[in-house]
Amino acid sequence: MDIKSFLYPKNEVSYLTTSSNMKEAMDKLEASHYTAIPILDDKGLYFGTLSEGDLLWKLKATPGLGFDTMHEIPVVSIKKRIKVECVAISADLDDMLALAAEQNFVPVVNADGVFLGIIRRKDIIEYYTRNIVD
Repeated sequence: MDIKSFLYPKNEVSYLTTSSNMKEAMDKLEASHYTAIPILDDKGLYFGTLSEGDLLWKLKATPGLGFDTMHEIPVVSIKKRIKVECVAISADLDDMLALAAEQNFVPVVNADGVFLGIIRRKDIIEYYTRNIVD
């Protein structure tokens, strides 16, 4: 068993780009039903993860910011309260499992840092539930 076995590929994952704004982030989170979403740069490199909480704290901390002005705020300017670590596709399964214990999902990148997809904690739990015998 390796990391590839758990990969939810990029083409099936909602994500933002570094050129996205706060309004686009809110819309994508709402449409995908995610509570956090990966951010990629213009070369497809993993940049970080933005959470609903990050958006709420930005809204609270910015006087005058409302739903009608969110399009003016770039996602890269929003402080990320939690750093979501990524894992290389070639990493040991134990490395990915350690991250999954702390994060709802683990972003997966290739050796050059290009985003390949995510591993959802839900999928790991389902796999082990099906395959672990007492």
